[in-house]
Amino acid sequence: MAELLAREALIARRQVWKSEGKIVVFTNGCYDILHPGHIRLLERARSLGDVLVLALNTDASVQRLKGPSRPFFNESARAALALQLAAVDAVTLFDEDTPRELIAALLPDVLVKGADWAHFIAGREEVEAAGGRVLALPLEPGFSTTDIAAKILARAHPEPAAASPAKAQ
Repeated sequence: MAELLAREALIARRQVWKSEGKIVVFTNGCYDILHPGHIRLLERARSLGDVLVLALNTDASVQRLKGPSRPFFNESARAALALQLAAVDAVTLFDEDTPRELIAALLPDVLVKGADWAHFIAGREEVEAAGGRVLALPLEPGFSTTDIAAKILARAHPEPAAASPAKAQ
């Protein structure tokens, strides 16, 4: 059963996992609208080790990154959903704009992000310097939280149809 852990408890648990010889995989994100792309990324990440840690941006962090209309679901709801996923072993929250400090303290064996972040993976330098691996995994085509939100809004507020010219009598 996955656990929601404060940063300090997660760091302590990391030491236990390390002493047990477990490979710890870390990923992070907003996970604002959980969709199949997220699930598949988490499953692939989990397959790379023995333990998967998912760090979620806090509500304040999401708002700074995505704007005042986000997140759609608060951090408690997002964490509760993540804790139900079979691939996830631990969930933690971070309030910074990036999880670099958390990653530097945790030093996972494998750091994973989706390929859309390949240009900048926070914590890359720290993980690689400690001998860990950093991977940008391919995304599931057709799934993007931003695109899903736009589709929902478009369906809720469709554009009025263009007026057709009156038929000549």
